[in-house]
Amino acid sequence: MAGSFTVSQINRYIKNMFLQDFILNKVSITGELSNCKYHPSGHLFFTLKDANGTLPAIMYASQVKNLKVRLTDGMKVIVHGRIDIFERDGKYQLYASHIELNGIGELYKQFEALKIQFEQMGYFSPQYKRPIPKYARKVGIVTASSGAAIQDIINISHRRNPYVSLILYPALVQGSGASKSIVKGIQTLDLMELDVIIIGRGGGSIEDLWAFNEEIVAEAIFNSNTPIISAVGHETDFTIADFVADLRAPTPSAAAELAVSDIRVIEGVLQGYLSALKNVMYQRIEKYYTYLEAVSTKLKYLNPQAMVDEKRHYLCQIRDKLDILIASCLSKKRHELELYASRLQGVSPLEKLGQGYSYTETIEGNMVKSVKDIKVSDNVNIYVKDGCFTATIYKITENGGNGG
Repeated sequence: MAGSFTVSQINRYIKNMFLQDFILNKVSITGELSNCKYHPSGHLFFTLKDANGTLPAIMYASQVKNLKVRLTDGMKVIVHGRIDIFERDGKYQLYASHIELNGIGELYKQFEALKIQFEQMGYFSPQYKRPIPKYARKVGIVTASSGAAIQDIINISHRRNPYVSLILYPALVQGSGASKSIVKGIQTLDLMELDVIIIGRGGGSIEDLWAFNEEIVAEAIFNSNTPIISAVGHETDFTIADFVADLRAPTPSAAAELAVSDIRVIEGVLQGYLSALKNVMYQRIEKYYTYLEAVSTKLKYLNPQAMVDEKRHYLCQIRDKLDILIASCLSKKRHELELYASRLQGVSPLEKLGQGYSYTETIEGNMVKSVKDIKVSDNVNIYVKDGCFTATIYKITENGGNGG
C-alpha cells in the first residue's frame, strides 16, 4: 500500500518528536519508587508511580555511583532526567540523571512501623533463631506452584542432592488472601516433621511482596516448630518475614543452597574421613605388626618349649657323659673284680678241694682248725671236691707229739 511506513520508521519518528520536546528533554517528576532493582552491570531499573499511573525508568551506572543513599521500594523521590523512547521496543521511559529523596511512601511507612513493632515484641531476637539442619532430608516449600521461584528451588535442590525430598504447599503469594494462604502453608508443613521450610517468591514491587509483611505471617513464622528460611524477592528486597525467619536467603535459589547440602561435598568429606580412617588403621596395624614381631621374637627366646628342648639337649649331653663315665667306671671295676676273683680263686676252698684238700667241721657245724677242736669218738663232716662224708675220730695226733 502506497504511503505506508515500517515499524522502525515510526519508532524513529516518535523518538525525534521526544528529542524536539524541550519539556521532555529536561523534566523533574515526583513519585514513589517501585520494582527497584540494581543490575549487576551497575544500572538501576525502577518504576516511578503515583495513585493513578506508573512510569518505567532507568538510571545508568555512571549516574548511580553518584547517589548518596541506596534506593528501595516505597521511597518518595524527585527524579530529574529526560523522557525518551527505546526505539527497538517502541516503549518510552524516563532516563534519570539525578534522584533526590522527597519523603517516604505510605507502604514504606507501614513497613517501617511494622518492623519497629515486631522488633519491640522480640520477634527478631537472635535467641529465638533456630539452627538450620546441616543435612536436611525433607524440605517443605511454601510458594506459588508455578513460576521461577519453585523451579529454581527444585533445580538447585536436585542438582545439589537428588535424595532430598521436597514437599510443596502451593500458596498464593500475591494479592487478596495471600497472607492467609502462606500461614496455612506454614502450619500444614509444620505438622509434617520436616527438617526445614522455605517460604518465598520471586521479586516484585513492595505491593507485590506485601503479604510477607502481614502480622499473621510473622506470627506463623515465629510460632513454627520447624526452622524457616525466608526467600522473598531479590537480594535488595526485605520483608518482615525475612527478619522473623530463622535465616534469610537473598533469593529462592540461595534458599535452596542453604537448605540442601551439596552431596558432592558430603561425599568428599566422607571420602576424606575414610582416607583418614584408613591411614590411622594402617598406621595402627603397622604399629601392632611391629610390636607382634618383637613379641614373637621374644616369645621364641622365652618359649617354654624352647627352654624344655634346650634342657633336654643339655640332659642328653649329661646322660651321654654319665654313660661314658659309668661305662668307664664299670670297666675299671670289672677289671678290678677280675683281679679280685683271680686272687680269690687262688685261695678259694673249692679250688683247694679240687686240688685234693678237704674241709672238716663238727657235727654242730663248727670248723675244725686244730686237733684241739675235736676229741676221740667225735663225729665230724668231711667235705671233699665232689661231696661230704661223716667220720668218727679214733685217733688224734698232734704235730711233734704222740696221739691218744
